[in-house]
Amino acid sequence: MILLFHVLFYLWEVSNASEIVSKPNIVIFMADDLGIGDLGCFGNRTLRTPNIDKLAREGAMLTQHIAASPLCTPSRAAFMTGRYSIRSGIASVHRTGVFIFSGSSGGLPSEETTFAKLLQQEGYSTALIGKWHLGINCNSSNDFCHHPLSHGFDYFYGIPLTNFRDCIPGHGSVFANGFKMYIHTALQFIGIALISLKAVHYLGLFRGPIRALGYFFLIISVLLGLLLLLWYNFRYLNCILMRNHTIIQQPWISENFTQRLTEEGKRFIKRNNEAPFLLFLSYPHVHTAIFASQTFKGKSKHGLYGDAVEEMDWSIGDILHVLDQWHLSEKTLVYFTSDQGAHIEEISVNGEVHGGYNGIYKGGKSTNWEGGIRVPGLLRWPGVVEPNTYIDEPTSNMDIFPTVVKLAGASLPKDRIIDGHDLMPLLHGKAVRSMHEFLFHYCNAHLNAVRWHPENSTSIWKVFFFTPNFSPEGSNGCYDYHVCFCQGDFVTHHDPPLLFDLSKDPEEKNPLTPETESQFYEVIQVIQQAVNNHTASLSNVPNQLSFDNILWKPWLQPCCSSFLQFCYCDHEVEENKDVP
Repeated sequence: MILLFHVLFYLWEVSNASEIVSKPNIVIFMADDLGIGDLGCFGNRTLRTPNIDKLAREGAMLTQHIAASPLCTPSRAAFMTGRYSIRSGIASVHRTGVFIFSGSSGGLPSEETTFAKLLQQEGYSTALIGKWHLGINCNSSNDFCHHPLSHGFDYFYGIPLTNFRDCIPGHGSVFANGFKMYIHTALQFIGIALISLKAVHYLGLFRGPIRALGYFFLIISVLLGLLLLLWYNFRYLNCILMRNHTIIQQPWISENFTQRLTEEGKRFIKRNNEAPFLLFLSYPHVHTAIFASQTFKGKSKHGLYGDAVEEMDWSIGDILHVLDQWHLSEKTLVYFTSDQGAHIEEISVNGEVHGGYNGIYKGGKSTNWEGGIRVPGLLRWPGVVEPNTYIDEPTSNMDIFPTVVKLAGASLPKDRIIDGHDLMPLLHGKAVRSMHEFLFHYCNAHLNAVRWHPENSTSIWKVFFFTPNFSPEGSNGCYDYHVCFCQGDFVTHHDPPLLFDLSKDPEEKNPLTPETESQFYEVIQVIQQAVNNHTASLSNVPNQLSFDNILWKPWLQPCCSSFLQFCYCDHEVEENKDVP
């Protein structure tokens, strides 16, 4: 009888434990443009990141964690859906690879399923606090078809677009030089055309009504005027802070913004401490414009950039402290990453470096060199993930989708390809190899590179079909253009492709040749077959980053007042009174 009692008690404990484990809380911290070399746990000795470093000690470090794209919008689309962004149409065929206007019609399609939506269906309370950058509206200024609340989040507090230099006065404009160049060229063209047509009409070579030409150029002038109006009011139109569907600050104010994001996260945890929740805290740090509060300004050894990193680390520590306070740490899987590598070309208007450090890795944001896509990957879950776990296998930010969906007890969608893989077998030590035999690296809509981790081999092969032309020549980035581009004269194509073995050359310094690598052609052949299989799996979908979808459309412009008031408002203090 006593033996039977012990058996029943043991079975009850196991059953109860599995029930808890199957529905953990999920807390996701995502930095923006943070370099893997900016963190103490990845070797930095001058930036202070004690809270992020503690996460690494208390859980698992993914040392080959790869962003699905080296740009914000496609990387976040892949992260949210567990699928390469080209599958959802978030892959540009021209230079601009992200959304730059809040009044544009592109965004994460409603047909896509996010992990937030699946967790919401399983009874989770879900919140996104911080940056979205996956669109707002489709056909009107309040249809919110791409908004976070339409993609599985119950609560949203943050910026629906991104943190531009233009959002904080005195930080310059990332687009100004190019815009001025195009305007100057356009005005020159119109002037020359007017003079030429007038001369042709005077000589009698054109017999149409001169008034029609006047109307034509009047329309052109009005359109140019609207464009100038948009540009010089860029901050008011595109730097927006929302709570759910309501604009509460336009433009958003950087002062104490980190504290406000942190408080929103803490309030959400306290409101939902008795039921499973998903908190996605998506920091605008350290995308330019860089900002830090007075408490942190001037305190780091790396200027304003370092101040911002250290303030973000403080914020993460404050959120983790709330989990401890409410005895939620053992019930919570915490994940930290960056959407892509550091934007090394970022130099402030005063000449201060505002880009991060990618450690030993080549290149940075906007490139598929390792510096652009190898990002921090940290996971902590006390009692489930062993402390000081190191996983030196290729993993992807797309892997979070199947990992959290399965933990929540939901099923993966059967009607689409999911490119991510569940990380729990690796985290539990039940698997020693990643399920990613191949990873495909896109530069916008162009397949740029592929990595292959063969079975029964320590090699990690990586081929490049084309590489960006760094400028100035011999540098480590595209400083003359602010970012690297994916086509035309901005790249060099390689036939045969460049080949590296990252297990021996993680810095991608020495491309292999048929003379230096006996398996050269065999590796290229296997990867080419993988490319063919991958390409065959893609479907034609509407391009969300087409010119039409990224252009500013006045009727889609979110505005909290009126255009006559330049869409200005500040309801933040007033709104905060109503939030518990």
